[in-house]
Parts: sequence; C-alpha cells; structure tokens
Amino acid sequence: MNTTAFIINPNSAHGKYQQFLPAIHRLFPESPIHISKSKHDTEEFIKSNWEKIDYFIAIGGDGTVSSIAALLIHSDKKLGIIPTGSGNGFAKETNFEQNVIALARKIQSGKSTCIDTFMINDHFGINVSGVGFDAFVAKEFEKTRRGLINYIKVSLRSYFQFKEIPVKGMREDGTVLFQGNFLFVEIANSRQFGNNAFIAPNASLQDGLLDIILVKKFPWWQSLQFGYQLFAGKILRNPSVEHFTLSALELHTSYTTWHIDGDYIEIQSPVKITIQRNSLRLISG
Repeated sequence: MNTTAFIINPNSAHGKYQQFLPAIHRLFPESPIHISKSKHDTEEFIKSNWEKIDYFIAIGGDGTVSSIAALLIHSDKKLGIIPTGSGNGFAKETNFEQNVIALARKIQSGKSTCIDTFMINDHFGINVSGVGFDAFVAKEFEKTRRGLINYIKVSLRSYFQFKEIPVKGMREDGTVLFQGNFLFVEIANSRQFGNNAFIAPNASLQDGLLDIILVKKFPWWQSLQFGYQLFAGKILRNPSVEHFTLSALELHTSYTTWHIDGDYIEIQSPVKITIQRNSLRLISG
C-alpha cells in the first residue's frame, strides 16, 4: 500500500491523531505521513507526491478534509478520511470511521465513487457552508476549545445578540428566488453539519443539486423544538424553515461572515454558488 499517503492536521482534537499512528505504521509501512503546518504546506506535499500517490488520507476535521479535497478534484486521485474533528459531518455522511483497519480494507477493495462538490465564489466546499448566525457562531467557536458542549454554549450565548440579516437569492437567469431577513442561510451538499445535526435531511452528494436552507429567527423558547427537529432529521417541518434545491445560485447580502465547511471566512457579495458534478473521487467499499 505504498501508493497511500497520510496528511495530518496536528491541531485537530488536540493531537488525537497520535492514537492511529501505530496501526498506520503497521498496515502502511512504506506510506509517507505528513504532519501539515499550513494549507500551503499541504499543497506542496501533495504536488511533490502527485505522480506516486493514488490515495490521499486526511486525518482531521471537516475543514482539513475540505482543504485536501480541493487539491484532488477533477483527477483520478482518491480521498480517504480518518475523522478527528469536533463534528465530522462529512466523514459521517461518507461512512469513514476512526478505524485504520477498516480504511485499509476499503483501499484493498480498489473501489471508489464520485461525488459532487461546490464553489462559493472562488472558495471550495464539500459539505455544508453558510452565512449568518451559524457563521457568526463558527467565528466565535474558533476562540474556544472544540467540542459539542462548547459549540452549544457559544450558540446559546450568540443567539440573543444576533439580528437577522438581509439576503436575496437569484437564479441563474436573474429571477429572484427569495428575498427577506433570515437568521441564517445554508448551502448543503450533504445532510448534516456534524454530530448528526441534519440541516438538510434530503440532500445527496451525488444528485447534482445543492439544498438551500433558509431559517427565520424564532422565539428562544422554541429552541428545544428546533434542536429536536435538527437531530431527528425533521427540520424541514419547522415553520421557520424554507427549502430549495438547485445547481446554481447568486446571493446578495450586506453580511460578510460566512463559514465554509465549518471554517470561518469573510466573503463579499455578490456570491456565486455552483455545483461541481462528480468532481471528487472517494474511497468506498
């Protein structure tokens, strides 16, 4: 299995990757293991190993996975994952476990599958991205220790101070699809944020469409109902939620705080969002 390389984000889950190293050394004795210092460092590693590596394995959270996937699209290189993030939404949706033996078996099978990815202006995404409240929470969450409990704390604290943002969504032909004030707007390629929080329960990684989820601000006492529906996969039943599916969208908003696959970023409008059909190969089997 010397055509496999491992790329590690050492900051993910506070060094959790170390528990996997003995199994990696045993099952992949000739495979390079790269502990990344930055996105640029990862890019240089992939470029320098492009001709001799077929399988690139990301060890980290959704942000790490996304940054590596962006370098593999539109090629025959295959992405695998050992998830060590706080939510691991994309890994859950694609059936990757914290199990090196299971990963080795998948690679031995030789099977792979193509999935869709998407672009938000010139920013690459694979899972769920958005603007508004959840992006503000992502920004604040980066200042704390990772973990579901801290994420909930940051969300609750932020909810009372956050005001709805104005957003207009337009189709490719320029017609207005929606316009109004929203708590947040999500662009979903897969079903969940992470931790089995299903913001787009009908989304598929292989349908050539993005699920657009619009959420209006609701009274704080309805938070428990919203949370239950989110984790039960029933969020589209909530009266504060609207849902569209399409392959391209242009958003206009004065709010610039976004998250791309959970990582905070600032993006100016207009924001063009497009699907990239069958653009990434994943290890399967």
